[in-house]
Amino acid sequence: MDIKKVAIGVAVVVVAGGGFFALNQASNNDSGSSSKTISFWYGGDGDTDIKPIIKEFTKETGINVKIQSVPWSQYNDKLLTAAASKSGPDLMVMGTTSVPNFVSSKSLMDISDIIKKDKNLQPNNFFKGNVATTKVNGRYYGVPWYTETRVLYYRKDLLKTVGYNEAPKNWNELYDAAYKLSQRSGKDTYGFSIDQSEPTFGFMMARQNGATLLSKYGKTEFNQKPMVETLDYLKKFVKNGVSPKEDLKLSIGESFGNKGLLPMFVSGPWMVKSIEKDSGLKDSQWGVAQLPSGKDNNMSNTGGGDLAVFKYTSHKTEAVKLMKFLSKRENQIKYYKNSNSLPARKDAWNDKSLQNSKVQVIKKQLSSSQPMPLIKQWDQIGQNYIKAWEKISVENADTQKTLDTFNDQTNKSINKSK
Repeated sequence: MDIKKVAIGVAVVVVAGGGFFALNQASNNDSGSSSKTISFWYGGDGDTDIKPIIKEFTKETGINVKIQSVPWSQYNDKLLTAAASKSGPDLMVMGTTSVPNFVSSKSLMDISDIIKKDKNLQPNNFFKGNVATTKVNGRYYGVPWYTETRVLYYRKDLLKTVGYNEAPKNWNELYDAAYKLSQRSGKDTYGFSIDQSEPTFGFMMARQNGATLLSKYGKTEFNQKPMVETLDYLKKFVKNGVSPKEDLKLSIGESFGNKGLLPMFVSGPWMVKSIEKDSGLKDSQWGVAQLPSGKDNNMSNTGGGDLAVFKYTSHKTEAVKLMKFLSKRENQIKYYKNSNSLPARKDAWNDKSLQNSKVQVIKKQLSSSQPMPLIKQWDQIGQNYIKAWEKISVENADTQKTLDTFNDQTNKSINKSK
């Protein structure tokens, strides 16, 4: 799922809103409301980005749409409440890691037959990693809408001062460059940011080191050698003062801009506009690169948003029409121009608005990117990982023992919920 908050130069998506559930419940159950009015739950900061496109949909179809902006921090709980009461939105945006959980709670409509019959919705129109987030047990429950993946943001000018004319290409170069950058004069000067609150970062890096995360039998493998080696590698950054131990709560201008207290970090595509707008840097001073490779690859994490129809909606036909409309190439391009959220459709990337060199780096990374394991417990696993990583990086706990405990607890939780 996308979460946007600038912290230690790394952004995660924090959206505002609330009080929407009662409104939607009332609008869906109001017997006096028109059958031509549907509700759309939208993960975003207000409806400014999506409203113009929805207006075009209404003009074309005659179907009115009530948009409710939903904060991601409340999304899962609200949808679970909606599923339990069988009253919720007609169409919704789903965070990519949440789809399996809401298929399990029977909140989402199986749209496999709809996809099969519609050329516009064919899986090969979209990035493979995003399609994977919509599929559970061989059936489709959503359509990719926007995509994101993680890339390396770096200060070109500062890297040159420590002997790097381009971004680090592998883990060894990443640590070497980051260490040298951390040795610059000045208090609290670092080389690389490891976001302590990012639940996917360690897993993403572990995949680069050969980790599978889940065995073919569905058991977690978080305490195996590739994962242990990865967290030991990351722990070295914190232990040696190359990365801060905690969120410094700095703006992007304070962290990445100016003297570059945090001159390298990993984040998603939303940071391009943020840096351009708020860092105070010239375009020549910073760059975007594909992730440095670990022992096996430079695998990144696929995220974004999917469009899904609420299983209990009484407006399935209208909801599907809106889903199809938003999935069109031209409308994904319009949404990108409004929101900077990258299209999940591959053919949309031919548009001139997406030819920026930094954005094209993100496209290349998408070809080496995959989502987190698609199991319903994944969001909770991510939160538990953050706690384990804090013990390892801040409290200096033994990596192997900590991951043994984390892995055991996770497998018990998965087995209990089966």
